[in-house]
Amino acid sequence: MPESQPWRNPRPAPQLAEIQARMRPPHAWNWLRAWWPAIVWACVIFSMSTDTFSSEHTASVLEPMLRWLIPSITDERFDLIHHVIRKSAHFSEYFVFCLLLYRGVRAGRKGWRWTWGVAALSLAAGYSILDEIHQAFVASRTASAYDSLLDSAGAFAAFAFLWLWFRWGRTAAPANSSNEPAL
Repeated sequence: MPESQPWRNPRPAPQLAEIQARMRPPHAWNWLRAWWPAIVWACVIFSMSTDTFSSEHTASVLEPMLRWLIPSITDERFDLIHHVIRKSAHFSEYFVFCLLLYRGVRAGRKGWRWTWGVAALSLAAGYSILDEIHQAFVASRTASAYDSLLDSAGAFAAFAFLWLWFRWGRTAAPANSSNEPAL
């Protein structure tokens, strides 16, 4: 029987997995790494809902440029172009927002999941409603359910794009070892 050795530590040496677990960054950093682009874009959308980006202010910036490019432009034609640009901005900003939300929901995991896509789409649609409510409290802006629908349509287009992207990437890239497009 071996004799007692009180100076020895009875705890065994840690295994490699235990050491690696201690060295991983905290979950808050992982969460922030996944979500910071969506949070920044939400702030951009919020700032675009202020008086600075009202129809009157964007017209005062856009009109001199269009009159310089097309000197014979009529007021009616300018109003139409201005309207199309503003509505295109609604669609495109929520298209990008849904892509960034999907990135955040996915949180570094691989592939496509319907639940991740639906979560990103729902968050974008919900934020578009809150954005229109915010505009109701800005004197130079008006809240519009149609704008919210247009925002949601942009988010849905991003949802469809993501689904097609991952579906195409799975079937069209047999040489890719992970079978996932780089998005």
